[in-house]
Amino acid sequence: MKSLLFITFLLHSVFGLIAQKNPRDLDLKWKTDTNNTTIPLNEFTALMYADGIPPIDDPDFYDLENAKKEYFAFEPVIAVEIDGKAKAYPLSVLMFHEIVNDSLGGTGITVTYCPLCNSALVFNRDLVYKGKSYHLDFGVSGMLRKSDMVMYDRQTESWWQQFMGEALVGALMGAQLDIIPAPVISLDEFAALYPNGRVLAKVLDDKGEAEFSYGHNPYVGYDDIAHEKPRLFFDEVDDRLPAMSRVVDVIVGQKHKIYPLKVVSKEKVINDSFEQRPISIFYTEKVVSVLDSADIKKSKTIGAVNVFWAEVDGRVLTFKKKKDDFIDHQTKSVWNMKGECIKGELKGKELTTLPHGTHFAFAMFAFYPDALIYKD
Repeated sequence: MKSLLFITFLLHSVFGLIAQKNPRDLDLKWKTDTNNTTIPLNEFTALMYADGIPPIDDPDFYDLENAKKEYFAFEPVIAVEIDGKAKAYPLSVLMFHEIVNDSLGGTGITVTYCPLCNSALVFNRDLVYKGKSYHLDFGVSGMLRKSDMVMYDRQTESWWQQFMGEALVGALMGAQLDIIPAPVISLDEFAALYPNGRVLAKVLDDKGEAEFSYGHNPYVGYDDIAHEKPRLFFDEVDDRLPAMSRVVDVIVGQKHKIYPLKVVSKEKVINDSFEQRPISIFYTEKVVSVLDSADIKKSKTIGAVNVFWAEVDGRVLTFKKKKDDFIDHQTKSVWNMKGECIKGELKGKELTTLPHGTHFAFAMFAFYPDALIYKD
């Protein structure tokens, strides 16, 4: 009898390791090579079929004039610039699609947003891995891990963690997507910084009507700082910072450093060093939350950031903010949110943007528990 119980326990344990959780008993038919995995498969929870949240594969865009008619001034958008070309992707659209497969400046990009972790990240989807080149396009797997979206690529059906840009399961296991620096700023600021930029259009159905209620927030009150337990997060919450507080994750190589947005918003500029190099974080007030009020236009202002190497031609700079501009202490030159010097001795120079994201603290600690934390 004891032997039978042990065998039963062992079978249940092994099964848990070889299959993702499937609480809704979905008829899943993945072609993924699940023999290649870096983690137990039971860390994944399947809640819907693949692309039940439909990604955008053939995006349309507005010019700025029409974008301003469709969206509002403080609308948060992911701003992407490559080789002088710029596009903006409103979070109010991405929260209903989560992935946009696109290209910009000759580079294949995948723009992603996971509302549950508030993680807005852009990846280069042109991948070279183990000597082979891939031009990937991504879908929404319908699975979550640690409350974060799991993506899949349609070429190999490998499973990718959005928060990390890493393939955890499948033929591409171990592959890492390059992050493309892309700050979240307001539509108004994007238009000012990129006068020739284009803005992702709302997706229309066959009748020419919006496919979803863009501008409406289905996660009303989700970012309330008082919430101690995030949705569909089953791990223990790290209490070093409030779970739903926003933190800026600055990425250098494989290293991460956390800057609480509350601190950044107070200081307006953070001058710091990371990995023995100077960095500066610029803060802008003119961005609202998409996870507060039902009507995003009425949501609270949270602000946003851009992060730079604070060095030009070998010269280290430090900054302060004056109204909407940023002034370096060394030359008194004037810089904008893009990191471009617009007036003064260094006019025409541009700071290098660092990969970064602004996430909820619980997710940051879940994926990068060893990240440094900035102390003001």
